[in-house]
Amino acid sequence: MTLNPLSNPKGLKLLCELCQKPAFIQCTLCRVTYYCGVEHQKADWLGIHEKICENLALLRQPAPFLPSEGEREKRERVLLDKKRQMIDLTRTTGQKLLFEGKHEQAVPAAMQSLRFAIDVHGLSSIELVPSYLILGEASIGLGRLSQAEEYLAQGQWTVLKTPECSNAIKSKLYRNLGLLYAAKGEYDEALRNLADDIYHASVEFGTDDIRTAGGYFHMANVFFRQGKMEIADSLYRQVTDIWYSHLDGIVKCRTRTPETPKGVGPGAVEVIVDEEDKLDEAQEAEAIQVLNAIYDMREHQTNCRVDDLALICHALAMLYFIFHEMNKAKEYGRKAVVTSSNNPDENFSRKIVEFMKICDNVK
Repeated sequence: MTLNPLSNPKGLKLLCELCQKPAFIQCTLCRVTYYCGVEHQKADWLGIHEKICENLALLRQPAPFLPSEGEREKRERVLLDKKRQMIDLTRTTGQKLLFEGKHEQAVPAAMQSLRFAIDVHGLSSIELVPSYLILGEASIGLGRLSQAEEYLAQGQWTVLKTPECSNAIKSKLYRNLGLLYAAKGEYDEALRNLADDIYHASVEFGTDDIRTAGGYFHMANVFFRQGKMEIADSLYRQVTDIWYSHLDGIVKCRTRTPETPKGVGPGAVEVIVDEEDKLDEAQEAEAIQVLNAIYDMREHQTNCRVDDLALICHALAMLYFIFHEMNKAKEYGRKAVVTSSNNPDENFSRKIVEFMKICDNVK
């Protein structure tokens, strides 16, 4: 992160990247981004600019003179592809920051994703809605509920006027509306919207998909706040089951025993990563947030079922195994072994022991 003080040349209007007020500082790396002061420059750097600085230099610099139409068309295609990549990167980063509870940092990422989406798709496209939703959720996390309502209203209006809107986008919209009403203490309305979220996510992805599990998790949180622990417990259990199955599938796909281990002893495990079989940054952050929240709740429950605690411990062990954080994987694995010793399900206990052997022999 570097700074370059500016004295705005006469007739040249330079605006802050975050607030659109007159800018007096330039990023000396990309030289195409400006800020009203150090505070906004730092906020943008932490939120998203560090990841996209080099690309902004390419996207915002004046187009060079190209003599042929073919060369100009090729450059336009390259820039369009790069902008689409930036939409995916900024949105994933924004969602990741939200799951990490970094709501202030998520705002610059969401704003950039909105700018790129407008540039590629236009002002009224349904493709803008995911960016509005990130801004809305960030505002909820910051306690700016009126601002959140404005962003979500913009997203809802765009969805309503787009008959072909996907169930995936509708699911995210209703989830954010559920979070907004929960923040306002309007629990019945929150539950209604979260039920709509689960319905649309189930239609798009299936009832047992991790992209549906978020709706169950937030619904469980609402029931928890209302003191309806029996219902909350059931939903937390469902969320754990969904993530457990998903992580178990990834672990199975990523591990195999070589036919002829060389120099590392029998039973060594080679970790294989398939591009189609991994979590993106936002999903990783969501898994950490959701599973740790359920674990903390289970650990402090006076009447927690043994199988519930063992399952969430094993799920966390697999999650950290996937992250290659073997110390944490073994820590939660040991907790799962101890907890499952009182579990009558011998198959489950055996599965945990086998997992621990994999951890001990991973390369």
